[in-house]
Amino acid sequence: MKTKLFSLLIFFSFSATLAFSQGTVASKTSFAVLGGVNMQNLNGKDMAGNKLENDMIIGFHAGVNLQMPIAPEFYFQPGLMFATKGAKNTTGAIESTYKLSYVELPLNLVYKAVVGNGYFMLGFGPYLAYGIGGKAIYEGGAGTIESDIEFKSSIDSGDPLTTVYVKPFDAGANLFFGYELPAGIFLQLNTQLGLLDINPKDDRVTDNKSLLKNTGYGISLGYRF
Repeated sequence: MKTKLFSLLIFFSFSATLAFSQGTVASKTSFAVLGGVNMQNLNGKDMAGNKLENDMIIGFHAGVNLQMPIAPEFYFQPGLMFATKGAKNTTGAIESTYKLSYVELPLNLVYKAVVGNGYFMLGFGPYLAYGIGGKAIYEGGAGTIESDIEFKSSIDSGDPLTTVYVKPFDAGANLFFGYELPAGIFLQLNTQLGLLDINPKDDRVTDNKSLLKNTGYGISLGYRF
């Protein structure tokens, strides 16, 4: 009974929020396009449990978002983004670069306050992501070898050892702050912390202590209509 009552309260609260955002302040709902540069890394542990010593690589992101008011100075900002991530590692004379491409769904809560002629912005919230492509590039004295990264949740015992595998689903947290001009142009600094282990379960290894998470930061330039 308590569970049903709690569910009803959540439903009516959500309905009231939607009614408020679509009613009294619906005219302030806005749409934006944005893009920018990422500095990305893959943090975690190797199969033996040792900390990974990866270096950051430069990536990019581009997409859109919708900004809906939910209370004075507070907005719900869902979006749809394309982002590239990955890392670089140097072992002896071999430099390995791993590039991952994701479609992301950020779901941010944004606080906007009037500062000068524009708005100071502070946003945070979760993101969901799905991997759609990737490359592993190995460079050394003998030349360059490039192969596709395969997305799968578990690695079977018969899968080749030469392929790099990554889980397709990722999720984590966003944090950003920035400034928006009256004309709609805005600039923001972003930080992203992956919370899921994207390293697949590997049936080929009996004692696998590996762990892999996306992390990074970047800068975005956008225009809000």
